[in-house]
Parts: sequence; C-alpha cells; structure tokens
Amino acid sequence: MNTDRELRLGTRGSQLALWQANTVAARIAAAGGPVCRIVVIRTDGDRLQERPLSEIGGKGLFVKEIEDALLGGAIDLAVHSSKDMSAVLPDGLTIAGTLPRENPLDAVVLPVRLKTDTTQAMADTTQTGSVRLQPDLVTSVEEIVALLGSAPSIGTGSVRRIAQLSRLFPGARFTGIRGNLDTRLRKLDEGAHDALVLAAAGLNRLGFSSRISFSMPAEACVPAPGQGIVAIEIRGDDSRARDAVASINDAAAADALAAERALVETLGGGCQTPVGALASIDGGDLEMLAVVAALDGARTVRGRARAARSDAAALGQRLGRQLIADGAGDILADAQRVRS
Repeated sequence: MNTDRELRLGTRGSQLALWQANTVAARIAAAGGPVCRIVVIRTDGDRLQERPLSEIGGKGLFVKEIEDALLGGAIDLAVHSSKDMSAVLPDGLTIAGTLPRENPLDAVVLPVRLKTDTTQAMADTTQTGSVRLQPDLVTSVEEIVALLGSAPSIGTGSVRRIAQLSRLFPGARFTGIRGNLDTRLRKLDEGAHDALVLAAAGLNRLGFSSRISFSMPAEACVPAPGQGIVAIEIRGDDSRARDAVASINDAAAADALAAERALVETLGGGCQTPVGALASIDGGDLEMLAVVAALDGARTVRGRARAARSDAAALGQRLGRQLIADGAGDILADAQRVRS
C-alpha cells in the first residue's frame, strides 16, 4: 500500500464524531496505512441546534455536506455514525468498512442525585455536606417503569424511541434534547428531565459508561438500524482509500450493517422514521429483529428472520417485505403524512 501521501478524513466536529474519526485514523496507521489528516466539516445538523431533527429533515443533515466534500474530492474518506446515513447513498459513494460494533442498545440515563450528609450537618449546623451519588441501577423493564412513574419527562427526540417507549410510558412527555453529550447530562442533572434515553454506544465511547442506569432490551425498544456501528465511506473508484479501510474493516459489524440497511431501504424509510432493526451474529448466521411502530405507539409490526451471514442484504430485504405484508407500509405512510 502506498503510504507516502496522507488521506484526508472528513468528519463532524462533535465530541463523538471526533472520537470516531481519530479512532479510524489511529487504526489505519497501526495497520500500516497512510497517515490521516482530520478535516472537520460543519453540517446543517450542527448549525440548526435549536430545532428538533424530525422538523428539519432528520439525521441525514449530519452527513450531506461531508458526502458533498467526498464527491467533490475535498476529502478522501468520511467517518459517520452509520445510523445517521441515508439508506441509499449518493451515486459514486460506498461504505468501504466499519469499526467493531459497540453496545447497540438504547440506554436509560437517570439524574445524579444530591444526598444531604446528615452526619456532617449535625456536627456543624452552619454547613451541610453534599455527596454526589451515581444514578440508581435498574435490572428490568418493569423496574424502570415503576421508578419513573406514569408520566415522566423523558429527553429524546428520536421518533423511533418515542414510538416504542410510548407503549411502556403512555403518559410520558417526550422532549428533544440536542448538543454535546456532557451538555445533555448536565441539563438532566439540573432537573430538565426525569431521564434521558440515549445510545449506549456513545456513552461508552466517550467515557460515560457509569451513567447508564439501564440498557433497554431489544425486545422492549429495538435500536436504530446501524446503532453502535461506525461506518467509513469512500468514493467507489478510490482504490487507495479502499485498501486502507479494508485493513481495519470488522466483518461482523459490516454484515450486520448490510442487513439492517437493506431492511430500511426495502421499507423506503430514512434515518428519522419509526423503524428499529438489530442483526446479531450467531455463528455463521445472522438473526435479525425488526419493528415498525406508529408514532403514538398504538400500532406495531414486528418480525424476526435468520439467514447465513453471506446473505446479509437478502435477509434485510426479506424481513422488510415481511413487515410490509404485515402492515408496516401503512404505519410508515401515516408517519410521513404527520411529518409533512
């Protein structure tokens, strides 16, 4: 592999995006590939921080400018959270590889509580000590429902999460919360919400694993297609970038992503639709769980299928057609009408 010339790696400038980009660059270098120079690109999704994603076009707004730079030759590869990518890529672009998948589940994050140290207060009535405690750890869906009560305030702007969590918390108030992860956690601890629901992968990658109070089982809240997978996008005709990315590709994550993206494409959905999908490796097979849920949670269509890993895309297509046959198309059409 020619390592004389650097590769220009395009990314957003958020905490998580930079972690992803730097990890990809370090892995390519460790594998003997070219040095990668990080190029930060500001996207519409970054500029429009005050409006919910569902109102401004969905998470695809986080990738358009980066893909434009890739197509225009300003960068040589792009690193994305794969769940932000459109089901159909622009002509000329392809996903060349992935990093190993992090925990794909959704995580419930509870506020850090302040507990008065009564011993200190009794010893000195002029000063009360405060001890910061980690959030309660929860062991079941029933326990988190009981803990949050019938009408909690839950911070999430994901239509997929809202559609599924509405069945567990029918009286909940869901509010979008954007910004860097530390900002979201600070607002939670200041009392803006009773809980946040975020991707466990981002919390783990940025060192906030201890803030996860409960990982929602996939059966209760099927994660977003591609959640936990970092995807590396290149121009299809760029053999140098392809060779560099191939040296770090994780085949298991790539197979799961191929199945999940094929399902979304078959459903005709985008990255801001009430679709959940999770493909899991089981030996030489992929087992896939998927759900399409009405925005209010009143209707859901679920499906499960299995196939050889070599048939990953075909598995996603077959399960997508099964969901449509069971009524998912009507749910997605209704969701589109509500948002338009």
